[in-house]
Amino acid sequence: MITIIKNANVYSPSSLGLQHIVIAENKIVYMGDTLPELNIEHEVLDANGCELLPGFVDGHTHITGGGGEAGFSTRVPPVPLSKFTRAGVTTAVGLLGTDDTTRSTESLVAQVYALREEGFSAYCYTGGYHLPPTTLTGSVKTDIVFIEPVIGVGELAISDHRSSQPTLNELLKIASEAHVARLMTGKAGMLHLHLGDGKRGLELIRQALDTAEIPARTYNPTHINRQRFLFEEACELAKRGCWVDVTAFETGKVGFEPGEALLRYMQQDLPQDKLTISSDGGGCLPDFNCDGSLRKMDFADSQSMTDIFYELIDDGQKIEDFLPFFTLNVAKLMNFHQKGRIEVGADADLIILNKQKRIEHVMAMGRWHVRDNQQTLKGTFE
Repeated sequence: MITIIKNANVYSPSSLGLQHIVIAENKIVYMGDTLPELNIEHEVLDANGCELLPGFVDGHTHITGGGGEAGFSTRVPPVPLSKFTRAGVTTAVGLLGTDDTTRSTESLVAQVYALREEGFSAYCYTGGYHLPPTTLTGSVKTDIVFIEPVIGVGELAISDHRSSQPTLNELLKIASEAHVARLMTGKAGMLHLHLGDGKRGLELIRQALDTAEIPARTYNPTHINRQRFLFEEACELAKRGCWVDVTAFETGKVGFEPGEALLRYMQQDLPQDKLTISSDGGGCLPDFNCDGSLRKMDFADSQSMTDIFYELIDDGQKIEDFLPFFTLNVAKLMNFHQKGRIEVGADADLIILNKQKRIEHVMAMGRWHVRDNQQTLKGTFE
């Protein structure tokens, strides 16, 4: 089916004004201010001047489920398709966290393929919190080189009581494998780093940049807003060329809430293309006391990221100023050249907002997953 979206206020993510879009198969094949006439069967959706955005790219999701930190019964089940698309997420990158023992890279790759069969763009990392990394082929480099959906390694934990307490040399060895795999494949090839609450913060990354020749873009710390000092350290790393990632979770008084973190970054003289936001969807949100015992636990959802998007709109921020954090910046980091943007040749991953600036329609790979605020495509077992 050919689809025309007419009278759309397009953000590519930069503002392009009123445009008409033609989608064939899973690609954008035309965009312009003249409405084309087609002599073949097609459908038309009139956006009536509402905003048309690229689909969100969620670069940190536990697609097989996270948790397990309070016993086997707390292992979160796999995330179903609609949890992503209902939130406007059209591309997700899955990973393993604390539990890289009962969960494996094999199961992660299998879940990627399952989501793809359901019409969704999915990728993953190899490894997890711990060393030696959980891999499928026996090494980080060969996983990235030979397994198509694997784009990097992570989330390796640092400054956290649950981590393997990696040394500088161990960090450099993992980073070098990821970097060389990027050169060989053109994939992202980065080391995605979980940050805990430890006082060492981003010290290991600074040491790595000062010691070795591995490019700064290889190191990608996440959860940078969980502590205020971590956020400030991450801003300095962004100046040195690292992409840094805000997580859409509540931080209490010790950190910056995600919306505030994005605004603080936007208002500083920092490289605006080096910041992203992710949801940690499917992962647990544990609260530990000083001896490492679990006090309480919650679970994340991709919708948390979308709620931050709404928060910024309601705050009066310009969409083109913060939309790249959800779309283009992530796609550039991940080397997803057809994602995170609206242009001819890009994948047809699209969001249309309603008059209240809330998600009304979601298209992933040329198919409507949400239409008129109703879920039209669901996962196999939903």
